[in-house]
Amino acid sequence: NYRFVHGDICDTALVEEVFASEKPWAVVNLAAESHVDRSISDMTPFLHTNVLGLHNLLDASRSHDVKRFLQISTDEVYGDSAAGVVNNEDACLAPGNPYSASKASADLICQAFARTFDLPVLIIRSTNNFGPNQYPEKLIPVLILSTMKGNPLPLYGDGRQERDWIYVGDAVRAIKLVVTEGQIGSIYNICTGVHHTNYEIAIQICNSLADVMGVD
Repeated sequence: NYRFVHGDICDTALVEEVFASEKPWAVVNLAAESHVDRSISDMTPFLHTNVLGLHNLLDASRSHDVKRFLQISTDEVYGDSAAGVVNNEDACLAPGNPYSASKASADLICQAFARTFDLPVLIIRSTNNFGPNQYPEKLIPVLILSTMKGNPLPLYGDGRQERDWIYVGDAVRAIKLVVTEGQIGSIYNICTGVHHTNYEIAIQICNSLADVMGVD
């Protein structure tokens, strides 16, 4: 019970056609360039999609009287945190790389539309997602594929950087809950509250695959 449209959210005509024909009561914007390393090499696609594309969706939502606009953001807009610290929704934005800067910009644009045009905006800031069919440039798929191929595991420095990981199914349930029951104008952090170092994740993956493959 859905219609799939393959397109670019920066394509104003296409977005207008979809909104006019489908008349959505709610919009959930998960469209984004999201890989930190690529944002460092070239920020242009990140500005294109994460900022200009978002603006296009906000304009269309305003024109078509959308009742709820949910922006999917990231906890990276808060910048680096002390080990084990979980930011609350009132924490200051301090993005530390081009990707997170583009997402912080998107959050501020959403809030500006809410204040200026009374657009019913909500924002989710999620920690790192993982799960089936994840794009292979992300950490957990990279570690799994490297381990299965017998290649060295790529970790930055000593691998002691801490991350909070949330299973994609749990993230989806949180998104559904916020889009249907969240308070307009609110920001919701999604996390488990449990932090693991990248090194710990690598060791867990090695041990799990060793058990599955029957090797030491």
